[in-house]
Amino acid sequence: MTQAPQNSETRTRRTPRFRRVPLRLIIPNMVTLLALCSGLTALRMANEGRWEFAVGAILLAAVLDGLDGRVARMLKGTSRFGAELDSLADFVNFGVAPAVMLYIWILNEAGSLGWIAALIYAISAALRLARFNVALDDPDKPAWASRFFTGVPAPAGAVTVMLPLYLDFLGLFPHWFADEAFVAAYTVAIAFLLISRLPTYSGKSIGTRVRRDYVLPLFVFAVLIVALIASYPFRMLAAGSALYLLTIPFSWRTFRKLALADTARGFDDDGDESDTDMDNLADRDKDHGG
Repeated sequence: MTQAPQNSETRTRRTPRFRRVPLRLIIPNMVTLLALCSGLTALRMANEGRWEFAVGAILLAAVLDGLDGRVARMLKGTSRFGAELDSLADFVNFGVAPAVMLYIWILNEAGSLGWIAALIYAISAALRLARFNVALDDPDKPAWASRFFTGVPAPAGAVTVMLPLYLDFLGLFPHWFADEAFVAAYTVAIAFLLISRLPTYSGKSIGTRVRRDYVLPLFVFAVLIVALIASYPFRMLAAGSALYLLTIPFSWRTFRKLALADTARGFDDDGDESDTDMDNLADRDKDHGG
């Protein structure tokens, strides 16, 4: 008779292990895993010399990386597990995969120098993602700063670091541009942009609200971009990478103007309730991603 209550308590204590996980928590992680599968598939395609598919797989991983966070917020399925999984997937997709692809393509011809360049890029991507995760907890970030990343984000770095590959396949530049020493130097330069303190446009605040009369033109524009990328992948990626690198000086200038204007306004942080609570506004705009 004394055993029954103990068994009942044991069963009650063990049941939480087998609780069902809501589907809204699973779907965002599935999107992240699909992105990871795409990044790993890019390595296989590169090893087989199918470069269009390899580059397309990296691009697909970047698109899925932009979707998983939005899906999680839309379904209210954000979790610490999802955030950690997203960071690990980003390191593989945008750190390891592009570095190995460049090494397979041309950096192997430079021997140890090429491998060192690939290592520097992959490690810089890991450091950039770690710094981003730490910066999410920064309480002193003003609201306008959410419009910028610190350094080049990992997905953009993965696309731009392969610019020599795009141009070589297009035959737009002399052979020296596809030289292994030049590609190694360019890879290291993009790696330093990843871990730099240069402000770059975020784009996460774009698209939250769209004017009604812009909706249909936006659909047409999106279809046009997808069609152009599918039809002329290397041309579009080369143009996009070059344009992105050209925006960095403009983003730095815009950031500097906003910082100077913020300083001129003389916001203090003495805890006065009459002050504008910029910290809370900034926290509201923070987002997980690379």
